[in-house]
Amino acid sequence: MKAKLVPLIIFISLLFAACSPSGTQPTEAAAIPPVIADASIIAEGRVEPIHFAKIAFTASGVISEVLVQEGESVTKGQPLIRLGDASDTNYAAAQLELVSAQQAINDLTNAAGADLAQVTIDLKDAQETYNKATHYLTYLQTSQKVPQTENRTFLIQTQRGWEYRTKTRNFKGPAPADWIIEAENDLALKKAKLDDAQRTYDRLKGGADAEQLIVLEARLNAAQAKVASFSVIAPFDGMVAQLHAKTGNSINAGEIAVTVADFSSWLIETTDLTEIDVVTLSEGGPVRVTLDAIPEASLNGVIESISQTYEEKQGDIVYAVTVTLDDSHPQLRWGMTAVVNFEE
Repeated sequence: MKAKLVPLIIFISLLFAACSPSGTQPTEAAAIPPVIADASIIAEGRVEPIHFAKIAFTASGVISEVLVQEGESVTKGQPLIRLGDASDTNYAAAQLELVSAQQAINDLTNAAGADLAQVTIDLKDAQETYNKATHYLTYLQTSQKVPQTENRTFLIQTQRGWEYRTKTRNFKGPAPADWIIEAENDLALKKAKLDDAQRTYDRLKGGADAEQLIVLEARLNAAQAKVASFSVIAPFDGMVAQLHAKTGNSINAGEIAVTVADFSSWLIETTDLTEIDVVTLSEGGPVRVTLDAIPEASLNGVIESISQTYEEKQGDIVYAVTVTLDDSHPQLRWGMTAVVNFEE
């Protein structure tokens, strides 16, 4: 049995050796090209105008006039909506106060011209009176020949009995001390009157009384602000984007009446850039913007600002990045979805 197995084992071994690829070299594995990851940063945002204003009344009332329509172009300072009319007591009171404040300023200005003429005369008279008092005091203090009169009374005996007789003596000499004191007091009084006239002249020479004018101008400004609260005006050139007012409807103070926007320049604010993204960006960097609604449009822009504050969204720290567009498109609309590609 053992003798039969040996030739069988040898035969199997030879057969296996003949079938094995003993004379070939091992082949090398094919090289796999490296995969380069896309390093661009992409974010989404909404298109909105750079300049827009949602305008509200600061007073409550009934809308008397709507002077514009949605889509209408407006200029800075143009009235858009008015509140109140002659039947509105609050509006009538505001108009009356405005007229009264303006009239008070007119009265003060007109009166100032007439007052100044009289004040000029008063100042001239006060100056002349003061100069005379100064010269008189100097004369009394320096002259040795001041005319004086001395009266002496004597008691004498006559045929009718004892009588008083007065003798007057005229002479020249230094002024008595009490004369000088009286002249000094008079000069001080004249100086006070001169100073008062000078202050009055200084106050009026530029026109109306400056202090009173300031008070009246403050009153006028307050009256103008009160009247202005019954209307809204365009804060800049633009277009009426949205109108919430209708003639005859009531509106409350603080309630948005109209939205005005300047559609000549646009921005996009993205709010989903992570902390890893923003460290590679810088203000002024270029971007390319595409729009879901206008796929053929590709607009250039720049990074306007990168927020210094953050939000946490689903565990990620994200920052707002604002982009301004250098280009525009006639079909661009407020609120469109934009895809921003931040270029390196």
